[in-house]
Amino acid sequence: MNSFEIGRDLTAITMGIDAYERRQPADKSLLGGEGLVPIYLGGDSIPARQYNDVEAIKADLDTLVTEAAALPASPRKVFLEGMIRSVRTATKMLAGASPSFEEKVTQLVGAPAGREDAAVIEDARAKLDAVLKRSGFVNGTLGERVAAWEEARAIPAEQVETVFRELMAKAKAKTDAMIFDTGDYDMVLNPVRGMFYTARCSFNEGKMDLNFDLSFTRAALKHLVCHEVYPGHSTQLLSTKAAVDAGEAPADALLITTDAITGCVQEGIGDQGVHLIDFVEDDDDAIHIELRRVRSAAQTSAAWMLMVEGMPREDVANYLRTTAMGQEAWVQGRLRMAAHPFRGPFISSYWAGNEIVRKVRERVTDAERPAFIKALYSYANSPESLSMFPQVAN
Repeated sequence: MNSFEIGRDLTAITMGIDAYERRQPADKSLLGGEGLVPIYLGGDSIPARQYNDVEAIKADLDTLVTEAAALPASPRKVFLEGMIRSVRTATKMLAGASPSFEEKVTQLVGAPAGREDAAVIEDARAKLDAVLKRSGFVNGTLGERVAAWEEARAIPAEQVETVFRELMAKAKAKTDAMIFDTGDYDMVLNPVRGMFYTARCSFNEGKMDLNFDLSFTRAALKHLVCHEVYPGHSTQLLSTKAAVDAGEAPADALLITTDAITGCVQEGIGDQGVHLIDFVEDDDDAIHIELRRVRSAAQTSAAWMLMVEGMPREDVANYLRTTAMGQEAWVQGRLRMAAHPFRGPFISSYWAGNEIVRKVRERVTDAERPAFIKALYSYANSPESLSMFPQVAN
């Protein structure tokens, strides 16, 4: 089989797993009824395999392992082998197995094991310190100055919608010109509370869910618009579907939202969104970029402390409060996510994804940029396959 045929089978199997999981009783559903592929735009173009038991799924995945192994060495082979391994790990978990947190991080998510390097976190804190001072926030500890900046720049709740619409219009115009023409696609703002996430792309409902338990600066809201919509998740969904419909990309490009190794690059595109469309405007944006780097790396370490090292929950919470300087609702949300038996390891996908997309983006030449954008927005990638650019996993 060629790689497109393998990709078609992989898509049919994965959507079969998704359907199987969604049929499970609520008390047995590891994913809370959301399925393995939360957002899928393939419709009925590739019929999902019908499964009544996990053993049949495992058998089909075993066949794919053999077929992928026969492909010539390439980023495409690297991606397919990683994706199959990831979906196999998910299948084990849906069947009741309990892999270690480390196995989930490395095999399911495709992120590195362990805490993030403390020196990297301190470097981001130092850069954050410098830009805060440049912006006039000079009194108190770093955490106190971050809190003062967030308070000074906080958007009043009644104005969030207005600022959201302004940022959406600007981000869409830049995305359409630089990344992919999103046509008449739009999202409305949907305030939510009591969630473990800060924001979420509810693509099928045309909503960007925003956690109003938190306050937001303009820079933070800009990042979320870029992460969730333009040029982030919504844009990637639209562009991969267009590539598959045109016959340019294999069917597995439709699997970018799968709770699997595709998540790392998906989150990386979102977290690098402001850079991808050249939307860094001022020192507030620079502050938020470094603050987000601190928090993304620190939450990766915090999850490892909690789930592998067995550090007491309150000690981990204090680490997030002091090192990551997070608002309390964010701290508690990160701990809740980390402890989830399936979603927990995906907390690592943000840092791992941001770093791989950033590193490739920063070394891409102007001449290579069109191919880079096509690689990001037309095909599914794993961190390992993306790192091989300018070779492309197509």
